[in-house]
Amino acid sequence: MEQFDQSLEVFMDNVGWLAPFLFVLLHLLRPLLFLPVIAVCIAGGFLFGFFEGAVLSFIGLTLMSWVSYLLVNKFPKFRDKMSRLKDKFFPDRTLSVVQVMILRIMPFVHFHLLSLYLMEMTKSLKEYMAISALGLIAPAILYTAFGQAISEFPWYTTVSMFLLLAAIFSFIEKWQNSRTQSN
Repeated sequence: MEQFDQSLEVFMDNVGWLAPFLFVLLHLLRPLLFLPVIAVCIAGGFLFGFFEGAVLSFIGLTLMSWVSYLLVNKFPKFRDKMSRLKDKFFPDRTLSVVQVMILRIMPFVHFHLLSLYLMEMTKSLKEYMAISALGLIAPAILYTAFGQAISEFPWYTTVSMFLLLAAIFSFIEKWQNSRTQSN
């Protein structure tokens, strides 16, 4: 990860004013390069600082959400592949928008899988993009601001943070199920 950050920093320094555009492009190419969202956002904070890095990451992630929508709706095979992945990871489970937003904060959860959930919950591209953009604010800010610190925490602190997020996710699911049963 450190080597990736250093080589990216040298490259961005050499391109000057094109750096923000190339960084957003990196977000779009990220799935093809097998880079996790957190790695790119951490690099954004490192290269551009907290505010600009978070804004650029938000723009890149939002554009990636739009591309996901286009891919799923234009290519049925891609939709089928994502549906199989959804059935594998979350069989017979319906997630709420809040749960999807929490999962977006968790590193290494498949970005396009969560996008598929949001697509299934919404009726139009406009509604999907609005909800998706809201769900991308937290990861863009958290990964940019705290990504470097999280990667330097001892393993037990990182595990504790994941367990806390999992507990919140589980609580929301139980709360949602109890509301559904009471109705």
